[in-house]
Amino acid sequence: MRAMPQPDWQVTATTVKCDAVGEEITIMVYPDGSARCASYPRFSADAGTQAGAKKRTRKTGIMPECGGPLCRQVTDYRDRIMAEELPGP
Repeated sequence: MRAMPQPDWQVTATTVKCDAVGEEITIMVYPDGSARCASYPRFSADAGTQAGAKKRTRKTGIMPECGGPLCRQVTDYRDRIMAEELPGP
């Protein structure tokens, strides 16, 4: 099995408006095909962030509904970038 070539960059990122949390988020894609949302730790449902989420909800009236690491915006951006960078079959 042949290894897939990796893009010639360290990371690529974009900032988009996330309707789920009502704010702009930064999505990062790495050459190995992994991707992450920089805002996920802030909006995730982990116990440590619940107090902050409740405070933000009271302040803004918006209940964040973060889709997590596999949210559609993250995976769509990753798939688009990898399709542009890697040669087809």
